[in-house]
Amino acid sequence: MERLNDRLAVAEKAHATLEEALRIKNPTKLERDGAIQRFEYTFEACWKTCQQYLHVVEGRECASPKSCLRGIGEAGILNAEETSAALRMTDDRNRTVHLYHEALAEEIYAHLPAHSRLIGKILRGIRIRMSSACA
Repeated sequence: MERLNDRLAVAEKAHATLEEALRIKNPTKLERDGAIQRFEYTFEACWKTCQQYLHVVEGRECASPKSCLRGIGEAGILNAEETSAALRMTDDRNRTVHLYHEALAEEIYAHLPAHSRLIGKILRGIRIRMSSACA
């Protein structure tokens, strides 16, 4: 459980940095790209937290971001619509390697507020479930 607590704390801190970047009004291209990079590492911390949560609390194994996010949906932390959104979020994360395409960078940046809300919901759900599991 300690490793799960550590992963969750890291993911929550990463999420806070993403939220900070998204508060910038009219970002420059550099600020936009920085926000996208914060999304990348926040996403990584989030899915790895999901993986650890599923292993420790739910007794399930997953090896990829999509399988872990599906597992979070199956565990009831996300509903079906949110699980679909999480899978699309994974696709956006995978597309960030192509940010040299200006239109793609703008498209992904436009998705970041919704992605951030979804990540927040996942992390809060895991935090609540962990509190219940320890009680």
